[in-house]
Amino acid sequence: MSELARVEAEHRGELCLVHIRGEVDISNARDLSAAVEAAIPNGHPRIAIDLTETTYLDSAGVQLLFVLADRLRVRRHELRLIVPQDSPIRAVLELTSLPKLVPMEARLDEGN
Repeated sequence: MSELARVEAEHRGELCLVHIRGEVDISNARDLSAAVEAAIPNGHPRIAIDLTETTYLDSAGVQLLFVLADRLRVRRHELRLIVPQDSPIRAVLELTSLPKLVPMEARLDEGN
């Protein structure tokens, strides 16, 4: 995988929290997609993708999120995105229809 970004996962009860840190672009989107899917076990019905430390997201990164949302929906996982209000990628995601498919929150609220 390109050193532009990295994926880390942590498990908190039924929640699988996946952090994507760094830049996501066409050069690493495929590898990142595989890493994210490998980090999500079937036993965790709630998935949160934390994009707090994602500094760049191009169309390949947006496509990665659409494909991931579709795959997780088929597996009956609940997916949400964590994207702070001041994040440089929030505007990119808001221009797509992704927030209509996947809830986008400014911070992780583990109670929901």
